[in-house]
Amino acid sequence: MFGARKFWWKLTAVLLLAYTVIGGLLFQVPRLSIVNETIRALYFHVPMWFGMVFLFSVSLVYSIRYLRNPLKGNDTIAVEFANTGLAYGLLGIFTGMIWANYTWGTPWHGDPKQNGAAIATLVYLAYFVLRGSLSNEEQKARISAVYNIFAFAAMIPLIFIIPRMTSSMHPGSGGNPGFNMYDLDSKMRMVFYPAVIGWILLGVWIATLRIRIRNVEEKILDLEDNV
Repeated sequence: MFGARKFWWKLTAVLLLAYTVIGGLLFQVPRLSIVNETIRALYFHVPMWFGMVFLFSVSLVYSIRYLRNPLKGNDTIAVEFANTGLAYGLLGIFTGMIWANYTWGTPWHGDPKQNGAAIATLVYLAYFVLRGSLSNEEQKARISAVYNIFAFAAMIPLIFIIPRMTSSMHPGSGGNPGFNMYDLDSKMRMVFYPAVIGWILLGVWIATLRIRIRNVEEKILDLEDNV
């Protein structure tokens, strides 16, 4: 029974993502000018950003927890959720470039939200460069926890605030209406919201697997040191 309780959310992730793929490719979508069938990318591109922000938020919480209570486990969770969040960020940029290539005519248009996402990604890449440059484990965990707070504080305006204050081709930015304002087909929400939940659950699943692998690796190293 205990194992089933731990497994239900993983099964939910699989079912939601299967539904997202099938619905995203086969269900009807509104016929909007220029966007046309590429609007289906909404089910795969936008949830990546939701997932990234959620994973980075978890990483932020555990970085703060480490500063308050410097346990190795808190640092491990912060690192692996940041790792997975960064992967989601890169996927968000990549899927956005594919979508932009068909709707804007070029993969990289220099749009404020594209530039902000790229800068935010570089900020988090620097987080891992910082960790790799320090050899002392306690110093590495403490300094990277502080930097993680800075990285999250920088990401929010780069992705959500600045693009809305400037001219942007993204829906919902710079006076450009969001999908909800001109999308008359509410059936898209039946796929979009499950997609967001499914991709977030998958990100949590990946992060927890990475945490377990890291814990096993550390136990193996401890055993080798004691031999």
